[in-house]
Amino acid sequence: MKVMILAAGRGERMRPLTDHCPKPLLKAGGKSLITHHLLRLAAAGLQDVVINLAHLGAQIEAALGDGAELGLRIRYSREGVKGLETGGGIQHALPLLGPGPFMVINGDVFTDYPFAQLAALVMPKTDLAHLVMVSNPPQHPEGDFALLGDRLSEQGMSRLTYSGIGLYRAEMVAAAEGPAFSLAPLLRAAIRAGRVGGEHYQGRWMDIGTPERLAALDAELSVG
Repeated sequence: MKVMILAAGRGERMRPLTDHCPKPLLKAGGKSLITHHLLRLAAAGLQDVVINLAHLGAQIEAALGDGAELGLRIRYSREGVKGLETGGGIQHALPLLGPGPFMVINGDVFTDYPFAQLAALVMPKTDLAHLVMVSNPPQHPEGDFALLGDRLSEQGMSRLTYSGIGLYRAEMVAAAEGPAFSLAPLLRAAIRAGRVGGEHYQGRWMDIGTPERLAALDAELSVG
């Protein structure tokens, strides 16, 4: 299975750290955020990785190269300076990802989620996606979607937060009008159509969206 890491964002909430360093290369515990993902993917046997690039993307490519040192095969989807947002970024990368299913991971989260487990999941043929949901963090108490059994719904009292980790089929974004567009409206439409499954992961997960959260993670990983 191929894996796409979303790494093209400007990282506005992380400024001034991201003025001269792309967010995926910010370090916690001595390793860049994206390297934490890559090491876990390699350990899970997921070797084919696509990384999209925009803001300061050349730094990411220079740091990671072709991935051989990590036992990976990394290819890059270059979007230009402005980037194509989440949906447009995935759509632009489809020639590298193939028809799917493929895994998508946000580059600015930290997790111990077992990627091999997700890679082994067999989605129903009619599903467009399967999302890994997590308990709502303090900065997002209202959550995103409800999980009813193994199906996601916009309705429901107990809502969870999308972790930024999921399986997708190319059909989710292939026909959307681009080049730049958000994935969120497409996800909501697919959920309303009953075409998105999900799971609740209760292990380690953090959204590293601010300098304070990055510092907290760095302090935790640096202990010992």
